Amino acid sequence: MAVTVYNPFRPPVFDRPSLAYGHLLTERPVHYFGDFDPPFYTLSRYADVQGALRDIDTYSSEFGQGPRFTPPAGMLSNPPQHAFFRSLVQQAFSPRAIGAMHSRVEALAEELLEECAVGEWDLHDAFAFPLPVVIIAEMLGVPSSDLHLFKRWSDASVAAMGAADPSAYASELAELANYILAQIRERRAAPGRGDLIDGLVQAEQDGRRLADDEILSVVNQLLVGGNETTTSLITNVVWRLLERPDLWRRLVAESGLTRQGLRSTSGRLPSAKVDSYDNLVPRSEDLVHRALEESLRFDPPVLGLYRSTTRAVELHGVRIPENAKVMLHYAAANRDPSVWEAPNTFSLDRPAQRHLAFGLGVHFCLGAQLARLEASTALRALVRHCPDLRLVDAGERIAPFFLWGRRHLPVSLGRV
Repeated sequence: MAVTVYNPFRPPVFDRPSLAYGHLLTERPVHYFGDFDPPFYTLSRYADVQGALRDIDTYSSEFGQGPRFTPPAGMLSNPPQHAFFRSLVQQAFSPRAIGAMHSRVEALAEELLEECAVGEWDLHDAFAFPLPVVIIAEMLGVPSSDLHLFKRWSDASVAAMGAADPSAYASELAELANYILAQIRERRAAPGRGDLIDGLVQAEQDGRRLADDEILSVVNQLLVGGNETTTSLITNVVWRLLERPDLWRRLVAESGLTRQGLRSTSGRLPSAKVDSYDNLVPRSEDLVHRALEESLRFDPPVLGLYRSTTRAVELHGVRIPENAKVMLHYAAANRDPSVWEAPNTFSLDRPAQRHLAFGLGVHFCLGAQLARLEASTALRALVRHCPDLRLVDAGERIAPFFLWGRRHLPVSLGRV
């Protein structure tokens, strides 16, 4: 279906964003969308998005990474503020720390799948959502028994970012803020728990402790970022593999992970090189990791994030003024035919190349290693438990226009 008018908020583009990538990449590499307040520009070509992500002086995060202008808050800011707040939590997401989580993530994946009944079930609700939410809740030190609240609040947070009327979500956001503030006050009264919130409460900047609203901002970013994107990564990769059953059968056959075959518990991340905060590049040729990297390229959970221009920019004959919002369209850049051969094909044999699903540069996704660990462990567990997993239908899309995943993903299975 050819798309000649790009509107990310309405069908058919809202339902299938990839329908617009060819139009953006070929005809409108700098697209102006005026039917939003504020209007925004979209960059879609790989080189342009990559360049903007690296040029933080021109394309600034100081006023938020959503489509509206917001004041600097926690890691949603420019250095040095961004660097300071990121340093407070970076250790918890280091390769060593993530590696130490492997056993817990694997045990949780097994536990969740054991609770799934034989027959038809929703992979999102029963598996892809609770896995990352429980893990980030444990890291923050908040009860995983409240995960139903975290999901509602997380959904409201991302929906408010892209909604025409964000005030519609004010009550849920107030509930989330009050909940986190109560956790912060508990740590102030009784420090020493050793969780992420406790660490933020004990942190100092220029000889002063952080204020409640500063901690609130960071915790909110971790809670939302720690579950939304990984949930979508899991549902997206399973969706694409089951959409073409030959791919799922190949994964099962080549992985050797079913209980009838050689059982493996190697859910650990492969050795990887790290280029500053840029993409981790797995060296493993393992098919599970290839499937995940292709899913991140083909269906990035975050279609794109925003920057604000600090000066006027001339690009492809279009003048982007100072103080304009610009969407950096990761998903379209990941389908740029100048970078990838047959970019609109989901392939398990694609040579490793650097996609932009986790961003690039100083704002490279803090949780990329954790997301890869959780998703690879989830996929291995599904192969072990459910080698004959089948797609019932494609479910439904999640609501925020700049995110991409399945809100429901009905599947059916039989056990081995």
